Amino acid sequence: MFTVTVRDHMMIAHSFRGEMFGPAQALHGATFVVDAEFRREELDADGVVVDIGAASTELKAIMGRFSYKNLDDEPAFAGVNTTTEVLARTVADLLVERIHAGALGAGARALTGIKVTLHESHVAWASYERSI
Repeated sequence: MFTVTVRDHMMIAHSFRGEMFGPAQALHGATFVVDAEFRREELDADGVVVDIGAASTELKAIMGRFSYKNLDDEPAFAGVNTTTEVLARTVADLLVERIHAGALGAGARALTGIKVTLHESHVAWASYERSI
């Protein structure tokens, strides 16, 4: 299995519902370092997993949809606790949409999986992985 990972970041505000979240029930900010790992069994004819430039551009565009936003105000997250896990799944699903739309090039159609990791800090992170 071959993999390529690209990285970006997003800065958001949000709050959580539920006693388990303690003080995080109040509005607070978070900065996430976001890694998107693309996988495939064999390299393409050019010897790559995916076009790193295209993958970086698409990840940056997705980060731009969320950065400097209060996710509590975003209709897509109405009634949802925007935990690190939920955001990792959201980013992965949006990247898969872009892959299917051809935004990462024709070679990306042979990708078999993706894993998105959101790093909350140097000691805590969460990931979501799925098939493409």
